[in-house]
Amino acid sequence: MSTFDLIIRNGQVVTAESTAQADIAIKDGKIQKVAATIEETAVKEIDAKGLHVFPGVIDTHVHFNEPGRSEWEGLATGSRSLAKGGATSFFDMPLNSTPPVINKENLQAKSDLADEKSVVNPFYWGGLVPENIDKLKELDENGVIGFKAFMSPSGIEDFNNADDETLYKGMKEIASFNSILAVHAESTVICDQLATEKIAQGKTSARDFVESRPIISEIEAVRRVISYAEATGCKLHVVHASSRKVTDLINEAKKRGVDASVETCAHYLALTVKDLEEKGGLAKCAPPLRDSEEVEQLWVALANGEIDMIASDHSPAPADMKTVTDNFFEGWGGISGAQSTLNVLLTEGYHKRNLPLEKIVEVTAVNPAKRFGLEGKGSLAEGFDADITLVNLDESFELKAEDLLYRHQHSPYVGKTFKGNVKTTIVNGEVVYDHGEIVVGK
Repeated sequence: MSTFDLIIRNGQVVTAESTAQADIAIKDGKIQKVAATIEETAVKEIDAKGLHVFPGVIDTHVHFNEPGRSEWEGLATGSRSLAKGGATSFFDMPLNSTPPVINKENLQAKSDLADEKSVVNPFYWGGLVPENIDKLKELDENGVIGFKAFMSPSGIEDFNNADDETLYKGMKEIASFNSILAVHAESTVICDQLATEKIAQGKTSARDFVESRPIISEIEAVRRVISYAEATGCKLHVVHASSRKVTDLINEAKKRGVDASVETCAHYLALTVKDLEEKGGLAKCAPPLRDSEEVEQLWVALANGEIDMIASDHSPAPADMKTVTDNFFEGWGGISGAQSTLNVLLTEGYHKRNLPLEKIVEVTAVNPAKRFGLEGKGSLAEGFDADITLVNLDESFELKAEDLLYRHQHSPYVGKTFKGNVKTTIVNGEVVYDHGEIVVGK
């Protein structure tokens, strides 16, 4: 009788500490053994010779829009795209579903759908809005990973942004049960005033849109929310920082003892304002893409350990909502990228800038699991969940629209050549994606 359910043999196993050839044995969804050679047998074996074995990506920031807006993206299509990109877990944002996740009933509705449709591990952010401070504790008790607030308008009518009083009171409440607040940090005053001035002057180009949401807008909002974190003792996570000038603020706060963390997104590491000018609405997001100098500084920050994690901020919409003509202030702001995060980090980071594989594992798996208390996730070690992706680092491919598993097959990455291709993704010991095919649920 076989000892294990699955053994992955002869792969280069990548952890946050090292890369070395090893075998991995799995039983009942857990990693049972990691060793240079495993003598025992398994029901199934995978020969990973020539491949690198990573812990599955934990994407802490996606918008899957279900229930209620599944015509934008659904849990089935969204989770399958993640699996194809080497991700094994996601944190779904609370605002794009209808109704939004601002109470336990709405959380349960989303959770029920994810249990039915998702092929990777689902986790959920709860929302902090002015109307639900008294609902935050029940959301925590029902399993949300943390809370998300917008410091500027979210673009969603039934998910209001948090004014300063809401932020302070909400953070005080969240701190009382030791959870964490994630914030979209842009200044409403700065962005609104600049946008109004630009539009009034007929200045509506891609560059005008970017200039209406400047880095100083992020800086102002981050400074403000850090002060609330210091006053309330609330743990803080700043999402999608677009500049090293922003990540510097979080790292300075950490040195003062603030319990804070920061993410950036793959698109801020791979795309620039030039891409927005060339690709139009497909590359529109908020905060917006920056110039190449800012991109390079983010890579320096990442290499220096100044960025805690990388997420996709996959924020899809139907093609007609992404169409931009002459007015870049129109059209939905959100990039479809959940399938490409690891590809970006391997191509632009490992191959182009010599970013260590160990650092990629740290910011895509280890740090997210530690920061958000995902026990048994994020590492290739005995006793951990068998969430694993196998990658051919040397295989190049051009991303084509038909390769995307999103509900809407568009992305600013289409046409790009990536080096580093995901071959197999394993979730809780079960192969869900293998050599171009989703194999679970068939």
